[in-house]
Amino acid sequence: MKIFASIVLAIGGLGVVGSAGYWLGARSQAHAPVSAAGPAPAASAAQPRKLLYYRNPMGLADTSPTPKKDPMGMDYIAVYEGEEEAGDPASAKQIRISTEKVQKLGVRTEAAGMRALGKTVRASGRVEPDERRIAAISPKFEGYVERLHVNVTGQPVAKGQPLFDVYSPELVSAQREYAIAVQGMQAMKDAGAEAQSGMKQLAESSLTRLRNWDLSRDQLAALAKSGEAQRTIVFASPVSGVVTEKKALQGMRFMPGEMLYQVTDLSSVWVVADVFEQDIGLIKAGAKAAVKVNAYPGRMFEGRITYVYPTLKAETRTIPVRVELANPGQLLKPAMFAQVEFQVGAKAPVLVVPDSAVIDSGTRRIVLVQKNEGRFEPREVDLGSRADNYVEVLKGVRDGEQVVVAANFLIDAESNLKAAVGGLGGHSGHGSPAKGSGSPPQGGPAAAGTVGHAAAGTVEGVDLKAGTVNIDHGPVASLKWPAMTMEFKAANTALLNGLRRGQAVNFEFVERQPGEYVVTSIVQSAGAARAGAAPSTPAAGKTTHSGH
Repeated sequence: MKIFASIVLAIGGLGVVGSAGYWLGARSQAHAPVSAAGPAPAASAAQPRKLLYYRNPMGLADTSPTPKKDPMGMDYIAVYEGEEEAGDPASAKQIRISTEKVQKLGVRTEAAGMRALGKTVRASGRVEPDERRIAAISPKFEGYVERLHVNVTGQPVAKGQPLFDVYSPELVSAQREYAIAVQGMQAMKDAGAEAQSGMKQLAESSLTRLRNWDLSRDQLAALAKSGEAQRTIVFASPVSGVVTEKKALQGMRFMPGEMLYQVTDLSSVWVVADVFEQDIGLIKAGAKAAVKVNAYPGRMFEGRITYVYPTLKAETRTIPVRVELANPGQLLKPAMFAQVEFQVGAKAPVLVVPDSAVIDSGTRRIVLVQKNEGRFEPREVDLGSRADNYVEVLKGVRDGEQVVVAANFLIDAESNLKAAVGGLGGHSGHGSPAKGSGSPPQGGPAAAGTVGHAAAGTVEGVDLKAGTVNIDHGPVASLKWPAMTMEFKAANTALLNGLRRGQAVNFEFVERQPGEYVVTSIVQSAGAARAGAAPSTPAAGKTTHSGH
């Protein structure tokens, strides 16, 4: 028994030692340094990006494992790991163009920003004399021009300078009447009050008559003092200026009210500008104006709007606007043509983009926003007021976003903008059905933001020369189409190589333009091809449809 117990104890001790050794070995292995297993790759080492595929530059659902060009000659864009943008609905609306193509097109961008949207209204006008500074010399009695002191038109004159002498029998008679009345008043100083009053009224009546005939105070004082009537009377200029009109001739007879001279003060003139009807709402009295004339290139005359005329010229659809300005040195001559600029518009800053950034189709206005290098997103915008080279954006673009200002129309043509903005306005519909056949239903909301569509079907015919394929396909869920037979164009005729009638295929297509459906990818399906099979007849419920 003792021997047996010793054997059992020995076996138990060996088991315990083995277990302890196993536990210690496992623990040391678990805590062994990583370096013991070999050097680990450095986390910071630069790893080459993994190329996934090449993407269609027009945003179509067509990819390629190798570099190639689309039917327009544009290079497919390489897509690397992390750039798939799967699930990003905005990426389907973006236009993608290679960097090389962007440089060739000469694309330029500018940031949308806040700016005081001032506007310059330009109008043509003419220099005219200030009507308030024109004086006409017209005697109020009949007479004769005895002598001319100013005898040429355009001669400058000063205020009070003699212009001409006149002789008038009426004027001489009125002077004598006044002189006699004055002498009678002096002679009747000692007479009764009634006689003095009557003589005084006669003298005052004669004096008033002479005053009404524009005799000066000095002439009347000399007449009262001397008591002798003067045969001729001198007419002087009432203002300083230039003789702009002279009808008086020495020795001529004139009638009461006949204008003999016209003197104009040209120290200040008017410029009457013809402003177009659509701009007149921006013109306000008191605003500043800049005037240029061809006679003095590079020189600007500053004036101010004093009046906006209430009538419109029907022939030119313009409204006269009066600008008053000083004329030092009389550089501005009446009847000169002038170019007038009015600075108008709001002073508060608003969000604007260059007007060249807007693609206006007539029904909507689109701006191309640069999202990344070679990637552009079309945005429909609402526009406000316009100014010189800029237009206000009410909706569609944010402050600081880069918008394309040059070659945006080339991008439109190069990248088939219609396909890229399909998500903005929904599907435009399908092509017209072939004669005697039904038409597929219109694309529903599910298709509004979709660029590419997938379907499965059977090849019914291939036309390599026309680049088309006729496919009897099943329902297309993204467009809510039933099963039907349609003709599709191929994005590249190479897609049609190897296709034969009766072959079962899976394919993808896009609507490049209304009614034109283009196959971008087509592969043989997993099912066996029906080589040489007879043409199949459309199943029940199918229709035949022409894609173009």
